[in-house]
Amino acid sequence: MFAFNKSRLISGRSLLAGIVMCSALAALSAPALALAPEHEIRRLMLATEEAVATERWGDASEYLNRLQKMEGEKPADYFFYRGRAMLQAGHLNEARSALEAYVTRASTDGNHYQQALKLITDIEKESRASVRALADGSGQVREPVATIEPAGGQDLTALRQLYLANSDREALTIHLNAQLEMAGWRRDKALVRLDRPADIRYRVSANDGTLNIQEITRNTDDTTVQTSLSLAVFGINPQPRWDCEPAVGACWIYDPRDGSRLFQLAQSRNQVNDIALTLGRLIRKLQQGSSGS
Repeated sequence: MFAFNKSRLISGRSLLAGIVMCSALAALSAPALALAPEHEIRRLMLATEEAVATERWGDASEYLNRLQKMEGEKPADYFFYRGRAMLQAGHLNEARSALEAYVTRASTDGNHYQQALKLITDIEKESRASVRALADGSGQVREPVATIEPAGGQDLTALRQLYLANSDREALTIHLNAQLEMAGWRRDKALVRLDRPADIRYRVSANDGTLNIQEITRNTDDTTVQTSLSLAVFGINPQPRWDCEPAVGACWIYDPRDGSRLFQLAQSRNQVNDIALTLGRLIRKLQQGSSGS
């Protein structure tokens, strides 16, 4: 009897040890519980801050891309670090856009407010230097800066001849609409059907001192929604800014009045750069009034 009880005791201990071991192995192999979004955002922000501080720009970009894809309100510092990373990569437009977003959100109370203002000034100087270098052929531009305008009356003369237009303004308007049609945004980026219009497209017309912009959005059920806005050109910066977001597969041209998104376009930096240039030239013509026709 005693031997039987001892054997049962040994077996029970072995079983208990096996259960404990299995539990430990399961704990090691099980995936960690996901943090709530607000905690995950904070964790990635801390990782980004450390990566920027130690100039590990590859790591910083990875964390910023993960933050960008997350839902939920992001802290103002996200835009500051995004601006730093974009500037390090040489993307001046994106860097300035992010830093300006930081200044707007953080205001003068932000920890990086003074540094952000200084970086915006540095970007402005570098953009101007790039324009001069491109104009005299003495250097190379780090990226297609959206403020560079190919100047010269011969270009406009060629446009007027191409479109049989009666004025520079008319030629630029026709050319801008042709560019916008080619760069329409599509949900399905793998298949582009020429016989099917883009899901978001635009038409622009110009009156004295005003740009009229019509946005045509095609829904998934093939119904369309049209919205219109008027942009008064006097008193605004004629050099519209733009950037692209690979994570969402789109590029934007920003409203020169308040920095909001004006055009949502296909992800093609060259196309969007050209559209921004044409839009800037058209705005200048309108600002010149009848003398610019």
